[in-house]
Amino acid sequence: MKFVKNIIQTQLFKISSLNSLSVILKIGVGLVTSKLLAVFVGPSGMALVGNLRNFMTSLESISTLGFQNGIVKYVVESKNDKSNFQKIIATVFISLLLVGIVLCGILFFFAIYWSNQIFGANYNYSFVFKVLALTLPWYAVSLYFVAVINGMGKFKKVIWITIIGNVIGLLLSLILIWNYKTLGALLAIVVSPALLFLVSFYFFNKEVPFLQAIRLRFFDFQIIKNLSSYSLMALVSSIFGPLVFLAIRKNVIAIVGIDQAGYWETMTRISSYYMLFAGTILSVYFLPKLASAKNENETKAVFWSYYKSILPLFILGLTLIYSLRFFIVELLFTKDFLPVASMFFWQLIGDILKVAFLILGYQFFAKKLTVAFIIFEIASLAVLYFLSNYLIHFFGIQGVLIAQVLDNLIYLLVLVVYFRKYLF
Repeated sequence: MKFVKNIIQTQLFKISSLNSLSVILKIGVGLVTSKLLAVFVGPSGMALVGNLRNFMTSLESISTLGFQNGIVKYVVESKNDKSNFQKIIATVFISLLLVGIVLCGILFFFAIYWSNQIFGANYNYSFVFKVLALTLPWYAVSLYFVAVINGMGKFKKVIWITIIGNVIGLLLSLILIWNYKTLGALLAIVVSPALLFLVSFYFFNKEVPFLQAIRLRFFDFQIIKNLSSYSLMALVSSIFGPLVFLAIRKNVIAIVGIDQAGYWETMTRISSYYMLFAGTILSVYFLPKLASAKNENETKAVFWSYYKSILPLFILGLTLIYSLRFFIVELLFTKDFLPVASMFFWQLIGDILKVAFLILGYQFFAKKLTVAFIIFEIASLAVLYFLSNYLIHFFGIQGVLIAQVLDNLIYLLVLVVYFRKYLF
């Protein structure tokens, strides 16, 4: 009993518990929206939704200049240094505001071009990109607010922002998908994140008075220079990654058809739900811990805390998910999506490997190992692209999933060797 009590009293348990509530809510939101998508847009519409999600991931990184992880690190280091803290807050906000204005123009005035590039000439959703042009700056600033709050160690507030954002996103998705089908699903993707601004601003303003913090005189180019390494890392991952997945999906559509691409997107969507647990606890709890670790022993302690607590729970959870895969597909979607159940095995194996290397990957951001990260990330994406395009000819859509497993296994082994002194 004392052992259990000690675990319950740890900060990690308390944060994980609240985080689990957030993830459960997110999954609940996903259950409802996925069912709506399955009923109203079908497998082909799901493929279009996947394309827009990939594009949004790239755009998110560009709009924030890839600064998010860097903001966390520098806020952790300077939160007790008022002068430097003010410089970081003001410099990043002003920079994001300028980038947001530029992106607004590019998206709005070239909306037809972006529609053709993302959805193909057979679909005209230029209106979606015009709406995105107006909502993107608000979303970018909300991500900035969350990164600052996270860096200040206010883990619970970050999770509460996520929880409230999920509820708002659900309500908006229900209304839009119900009324406008595929167009509504696409609009929900671009509008929902921007509404997070109101929530994040409220929590940010309570910690850092906004009007006092944002002053042009606090702008410092040295801050931009310091953050540029994080910018490079995030942009490589968030731009090239989605572009590779877009290229793979186009290849899937060309070789095995748009419905198979829709099934793959459906499997990816299910994966994204349970990956939220590991992803959010890593960014909210473990990244600040790694950033503040002063030596190899402290870093090793953070790594093994993760491997002893988070990874076993994750594996246990995925084992349960695999046993319920047919029920999950019918619950989240419709019987038309039952072919997705055959994709679970390779997807879950790949995700276990991914969760195993994610904590090691965060060390690149925590210690600003820019060159190594870029080399490994580009190599990994290249392996995934070529393996997917090769294996799909032999195994169909399963070949893409097998390629993800092989790519994740190689990446894990490479990172274990690279960070061996922090592990053993």
